[in-house]
Amino acid sequence: MLLLFLNSALLARDFNKNDSLLFIENERNSIAIFQNVAEAIVNVSNLVKIQNILTLSETEIESGVGSGFIWDKEGHIVTNFHVVDGGTSFLIAFKDDKKQYRAQLIGADPIKDIAVLKLEEKRTLFKPVILGESDSLLVGQKALAIGCPLGLNHTLTTGTISALDRKIKGYGGISITGMIQTDASINPGNSGGALLDSRGKLIGINTILYNASGAQSSAGLGFAIPVDTVKSIVPQLIKYGKVIRPGLGMVFLEDFFATRLGLLDGVMIKYIDPNGPASKEELQGISRNIWGQYTFGDIITNINGIPVKNNDDLFSAIEKYKIGDKVKITYLRENKEKTVTITLVQM
Repeated sequence: MLLLFLNSALLARDFNKNDSLLFIENERNSIAIFQNVAEAIVNVSNLVKIQNILTLSETEIESGVGSGFIWDKEGHIVTNFHVVDGGTSFLIAFKDDKKQYRAQLIGADPIKDIAVLKLEEKRTLFKPVILGESDSLLVGQKALAIGCPLGLNHTLTTGTISALDRKIKGYGGISITGMIQTDASINPGNSGGALLDSRGKLIGINTILYNASGAQSSAGLGFAIPVDTVKSIVPQLIKYGKVIRPGLGMVFLEDFFATRLGLLDGVMIKYIDPNGPASKEELQGISRNIWGQYTFGDIITNINGIPVKNNDDLFSAIEKYKIGDKVKITYLRENKEKTVTITLVQM
């Protein structure tokens, strides 16, 4: 009877948000993180201009929504590239602020699906996220996702880190390595939001991924771009508007067209920069003679001992090096194997 009386008394008294006795430790941790970090999470609206064919007047419509987070006190907002792709202007909504702020795109990396916006209007308060680390994460750690799914502002979902170092095909068509897998629910609109650890530090960018049919799905399989990748890319996007990467000074035939030509192993050179290192080594791209007949380009099959079967393999092999490094390339020309050493240049 005494226990029943005490339980009834607890239920009857006024609920006090500050009364930590009402919550278990895990709940207190989640509540504190949301209250401390939610101000750093924003809603991102992608706007496109359409023209009235009769009056020729232009108007803006919302073509999509996503999430983002405050990077610094200068008003930079980090989100996914696919959230802002195709937009002509963007609106940013902050927690507990009825005003929407216009922003412009200042840099994007489609390959890693990261973009940076900057507010065009002044705002008195910015509360940036606190950056954590992703190279020391362990499977089983608590993970919290804060974002704006389906246009619903500032939603918290919790779970664990389910797996690490996943290689997942990204929005740009190239696989993103080191992806964090979590069972914290990540749904459309969560893209670009923050994945946090139990200290409230950023460990990744939540990213909705597209399956083979082009549809978005969660199904308990959420993925996040690791914060260590974010920390290496965002400063470059802010400074240069793009990521400075090493490259071979070539353009390669897309995998889709290569498959249609029957090329199942290797990457065909489509075009060579005449001022680049590959041109000096007499590598050849696709060419056409005066009669309109095409000649296939050289087919790269190996870089420094790493087999190259497609564009994804080639990018992953080159990404490990720096500008100025030399790489040994094995390629096929008229079914004859050749090798050449090329110095990587800035792309």
